[in-house]
Amino acid sequence: MTTKYHKIGIIGAMVEEIELLHKHVEKTGSFVKAGIEYVEGTLHGRQVVFCKSGVGKVNAAVCTQLLVDAGVECVLFTGVAGAVDPSLNIGDIVVSTSCMQHDMDVTALGFARGQIPFQDVWEFEAAPDLVELATNAAEKLFPGRSAKGKVLSGDQFVSSRETVKALHDELNGACTEMEGAALAQVCVMNDVPFVVIRSMSDKADGSAHVNFAEFTVQASVNSHSIIDEMIQHM
Repeated sequence: MTTKYHKIGIIGAMVEEIELLHKHVEKTGSFVKAGIEYVEGTLHGRQVVFCKSGVGKVNAAVCTQLLVDAGVECVLFTGVAGAVDPSLNIGDIVVSTSCMQHDMDVTALGFARGQIPFQDVWEFEAAPDLVELATNAAEKLFPGRSAKGKVLSGDQFVSSRETVKALHDELNGACTEMEGAALAQVCVMNDVPFVVIRSMSDKADGSAHVNFAEFTVQASVNSHSIIDEMIQHM
């Protein structure tokens, strides 16, 4: 599959999520804006710009807008997440079909949970061609361990079984993290295609504090390998 993208933006929220890019990208330069370093270079012959956004929706939104301003033609977000769908296990991969903010809650005024008031769109759809590329890469590298689904984002580390059940039952979420929906909204506002790829580092339940530290590094490696495979086919 060949895509139309010639300049690709890649974001990770944490050091573990982008350190492998530093090792594999042939760097041609870098710049700093809003305290974020953006590294430019090539990977498998494609022009890329990658960065570490930092944790949370505000950091992700600022980072994404600056990537768009730098001229990227699509944005790939890689990292870890907590599984919300009970069929997912630690190490499984979720490729976003859409993203939504689960902590956007104006239900007291009659809006649906996740709905951004007075806005037509609040569930942001990932680009189908990027979803296909990511799904193919995930299935090649981790057969039987990937799924497509809705990525839910909020500025909170979910570790309650009750919250997990609500996110799955009420919002049909596959996983939960802290950045994807902010990136997605910025991309949609700018008409820039995106996809979010998350490797499950925990099951977003009472054991999260135990699982997260243990599996974050391996989960980050898994996410990076999918990005690398995707770019070879872009």
